[in-house]
Amino acid sequence: MPVTNPWLEGPAPTKRLDREVLEERILNLLSSQNMCVLATIGNEGPLATPVRYFHLDFTIIFTADPRSPKIRNLGTDPRVSVGVFAPLVGQASSRGAQIFGHARIIGATEDDHEYFWQAVRWQSDHVERSRPISEPPSETLGVVTADRIVYTEHWLRRDGFAPRQFWRREEFLDGFGADHRPTP
Repeated sequence: MPVTNPWLEGPAPTKRLDREVLEERILNLLSSQNMCVLATIGNEGPLATPVRYFHLDFTIIFTADPRSPKIRNLGTDPRVSVGVFAPLVGQASSRGAQIFGHARIIGATEDDHEYFWQAVRWQSDHVERSRPISEPPSETLGVVTADRIVYTEHWLRRDGFAPRQFWRREEFLDGFGADHRPTP
């Protein structure tokens, strides 16, 4: 029987990408998609919510109603998992990222609200809602800074690399897991 992608056969390679190459592939995925699934945990259990996102490097940004279940959950437990994926046509096209991190809720009056709004393409939303684009955005933002990412791309097998690659924000964590991220 003819095989379309013979390089998918057999055990997966285990070779790791250089960090710079891996980061470029992750950023390409984040830039080429605009929907993710945000997983939170709250008093009523886990919640997985599809949300439109924007990104600044490895930081995911989304808008949300402050009364929404996901925002309530984040107020209780800021740990999140975010799934970003490209459309799947077959095993060879499998490409996605699981992003693990902590979310912050940023209201319109907070100092870094304007900084993160610069990454959100809010103008089309304003037009869609019949709001003037001269009116500044005031929605609540959710900001997820990635601590680690599991990146999957089966096409990497063609070049002898593992289809699952791991990225960690090591430079911001000390030996005890304390966060030393710079703030914007």
